Amino acid sequence: MITNSKPTSSAILFIIFNRPDTTAQVFNKIREARPPRLYIAADGPRDSRPNEEETCHLAREAVNPIDWPCKVETLYRTQNLGCKEAVSSAIDWFFQHEEEGIILEDDCLPSSEFFTYCDELLERYRHDTRVRHIAGSNFQFGNRRGDASYYFSCLTHIWGWASWRRVWNDYDKNLTTCTPEAVGKALVNCFDEPLIIERWQQITAELKQNKIDTWDYQLVLTNFLKNGLCAIPNANLVTNLGFGPDATHTIDSNERRANLEHERLGPIVHPKHFVTDKAADNFTMEADFRPSEIREAKERQARKYKRLKYRIKRWIARHGGPQRWLNAGS
Repeated sequence: MITNSKPTSSAILFIIFNRPDTTAQVFNKIREARPPRLYIAADGPRDSRPNEEETCHLAREAVNPIDWPCKVETLYRTQNLGCKEAVSSAIDWFFQHEEEGIILEDDCLPSSEFFTYCDELLERYRHDTRVRHIAGSNFQFGNRRGDASYYFSCLTHIWGWASWRRVWNDYDKNLTTCTPEAVGKALVNCFDEPLIIERWQQITAELKQNKIDTWDYQLVLTNFLKNGLCAIPNANLVTNLGFGPDATHTIDSNERRANLEHERLGPIVHPKHFVTDKAADNFTMEADFRPSEIREAKERQARKYKRLKYRIKRWIARHGGPQRWLNAGS
């Protein structure tokens, strides 16, 4: 077995489903990290997919051998719960047993530094309620934010992450007490762009109407409402292997964030100030929601309408206007 010089001290939740190939790759990195406690949760096959029972079985076979000293717990579903229920209930189960830990899905391949980074930040911010989330991925594409190893964000990235039970206790997959209006008020402090705030309000409404089957937006919105900070590394520590036509959400294999390479983080230097990097968050939201493009399209449409309205007025004036038409018909 290939080993790191220093095993991770954190418990890990590994969420798998029907991808034995990516499951095996991620498990090999977990195996290198040698966590003391490993929780493995798997959703069941869908009745509508006749071959899925076999791929689910192969994915569960891929998490062997566990050949290091480790306490292992499994939560293997026989029926399919879907993305929202399967993942959120797996994290519920994990934090019922652990005060803190690392969460990895079967398509999120971590670097070796990811585990050391999570270990150190989980300990450092264990009792600091300002910090609610530790992300492993970076979507800044070479834009370094600040002089530290990581920066603070309003956003909550979930392609390999770590957190605490104190945070997950606030999670509500149905957003029972969350409203679009409350989200709008919370985001005024995060984003200057109204279109970004409107988009998050729209997402909130669609989640409450069960139009989106996911679990992660709810965590993002909860952290918005709690004014929480997310630590994001200044180097990408997680590669998402799951882009492609078989994916649930990440279907575009040409998407810019598909298969991002791991980057070197180095010795961890902590930020001096607890403030979000607005430039970084706006950069990410511009890529996700394209507010500049939307605004430009609206402005073009407004100019087009204004020109059309002007032409109609000129045509009416040139042809004598409505009064001339009335006189002509009398």
